[in-house]
Amino acid sequence: MRNLTCGLAVLVPAFFAVAGCGVHVGDGGDRARAGEMIRESRVIERAQAAKAEMIQTELALGVGELRLSGGAKELLEADFAYNVPGWKPEVRYDGTGFRGRLTVNQGKSEPHIIGDTKNTWDLKLANDLPLDLVVRCGAGESRLDLRDITLRSLEMHIGVGEVRVDLRNKPKKDYEVRIDGGIGHAEVLVPTDVGVEAEAQGGIGSINVHGLRKDGNKWVNEVRGKSPTTIRLAVHGGIGEIEIRAE
Repeated sequence: MRNLTCGLAVLVPAFFAVAGCGVHVGDGGDRARAGEMIRESRVIERAQAAKAEMIQTELALGVGELRLSGGAKELLEADFAYNVPGWKPEVRYDGTGFRGRLTVNQGKSEPHIIGDTKNTWDLKLANDLPLDLVVRCGAGESRLDLRDITLRSLEMHIGVGEVRVDLRNKPKKDYEVRIDGGIGHAEVLVPTDVGVEAEAQGGIGSINVHGLRKDGNKWVNEVRGKSPTTIRLAVHGGIGEIEIRAE
């Protein structure tokens, strides 16, 4: 367990000033107005990725709520709900060979917004297609249930808010996870029946590890070295708390 808490109250405003991932209300310039909810769905058919041996998947949500899980019949099945027209998500898939690239990005950032804003993404990915997954969370709440997804790698950049990442899967191959902390609370769940190695370096905040034992400069579980596969985590703390929990 490692605690590095200090100076949080002073540094939080500075983070917001440079991060540019929140919603700002100002006195000058054009203003966007939050209006009626817009709901839309998008599907990327698995046929588009039929020849792909790996798919780079990038999700970037500036502000709002993200729900990500497996279980899609197609490559991507997505439902969006938002009330700022400029936040219309951009979804595309590129690639016809053994490499594909799937991107889901929030639309343009609005400098000044009037009213109560809402932005929710509910995304499902195919279980069996191998993904190199990159997730960039801005301000809001994110729930990533990755237990059924075939991961080749995972890279997460956490902004401001609450994040929960469930990695309790049974991979057929080793894979690596990199998590960069932000402001708020992040919980990372890892399995007990698959090998786990975790390296954690604190920023300004705390990194707490539960259910793993210290082995040199790493935390490991009891089946590391006995399990045919291993999940390797590299966690870099930000301002706030990150928990790594084996369950």
